[in-house]
Amino acid sequence: MSNTTPSLKSTGPLRVARATDPRPAMLRLSLLCAALGTAWLLVACGAKSAPEAAAPAQRQDPMEVNIKADMAKNFQVQKLAQADLAPTQDIAGRIEANDRLVTRIGASVTGRVTEVLAEVGDRVKPGQALAYVASPELTTAQLGYLRANAASQLAERAVERARQLIQADVIGSAELQRRESELSIARAELRAAGDQLRLMGLGQAAIDKLRTDGTLAPQTAVLATLSGVVIERKVSSGQVAQPGDPLFTVADLGNVWVVGGLPEQSARSVQPGQGVEIEVPALGTKRLQGKIVQVGDTVSPETRTVSIRTQVDNAQRELKPQMLATMHIVGATQRQLALPSAAVVRENDRDHVYVKTGEGQYRLTPVELGAASGALRPVLKGVSEGTEVVVEGAFHLNNERKRAELE
Repeated sequence: MSNTTPSLKSTGPLRVARATDPRPAMLRLSLLCAALGTAWLLVACGAKSAPEAAAPAQRQDPMEVNIKADMAKNFQVQKLAQADLAPTQDIAGRIEANDRLVTRIGASVTGRVTEVLAEVGDRVKPGQALAYVASPELTTAQLGYLRANAASQLAERAVERARQLIQADVIGSAELQRRESELSIARAELRAAGDQLRLMGLGQAAIDKLRTDGTLAPQTAVLATLSGVVIERKVSSGQVAQPGDPLFTVADLGNVWVVGGLPEQSARSVQPGQGVEIEVPALGTKRLQGKIVQVGDTVSPETRTVSIRTQVDNAQRELKPQMLATMHIVGATQRQLALPSAAVVRENDRDHVYVKTGEGQYRLTPVELGAASGALRPVLKGVSEGTEVVVEGAFHLNNERKRAELE
């Protein structure tokens, strides 16, 4: 018992010291942190030691596309070369009546319109009455004609009597000559009065009736002076018309103008006599041929364009004034580098072509092109002569490029 007691006493304090002394716990924590750091370092070194195995494959240039050998037969490649091109400009225009075949008709006297006979769209002939006007001026002119007619008849009888008297040796030849002179003046006044009535729109039948019966015409007619179609009417019954007022507009639409605005930068490239192909949407696919008859000498400050005009036959009356049209102006033939229109791919609002860079390899290349001339387009910038370009299948090749880019 005496041997064991001291050991219990000696171990008791030792156990208490181990439980209260913090150094062993700190030691274990330090060892644990060191072990974790070593493991982390080994993991990092392991990931860093194999970058080649885990790195993704290098991305392909998005402007390039590679195709398999069995697909190459679907794309036709051609070397670019010079070609004879006639540049074409497309100008927006409209159909207008030929001003040289348009007449504006008004009343020749001041008066009130009593009747309107013509409407817009009616076809009229020269001398046809379009409206009637009652006028005090017409009455005054008719009375003047009656006086001139009476004076002419009186002068004729005076000449006849003078000839009888000179044969009887009652008067001399001087008196006969005086009366013949008065007769010439009276006849001239009568003709002038008749011409005035005709200018006022009174027909020859009414003038003859006025001379023989003395019957005054109550109204005068507004007469058509040109064969054509009434395209405008500015008169109504009861309206007071003044000389010079355009009451009707008549146009011969058998020949019309196509008028457009040419950008000022292109004005010097167009000359009178140059051929024009005209496309009218209202006529479907039908195209008309014409020539430029006039190029304006001034620039419109609002649109910065120069007016051009071409003349087109319209025997079938298919073209109507104010119809929309497109003028295709064909320029002089020039030799320049060109490519087929089918080779052009539109991407990001720019023109591109596919250039062959190797076997089964193509690159999308931006280019600047001029206006189309038939099936060809002139090359301004981007590729040179002899470059191999995809001329058939470019659209499908572009789809293949986009598909590869998405993958």
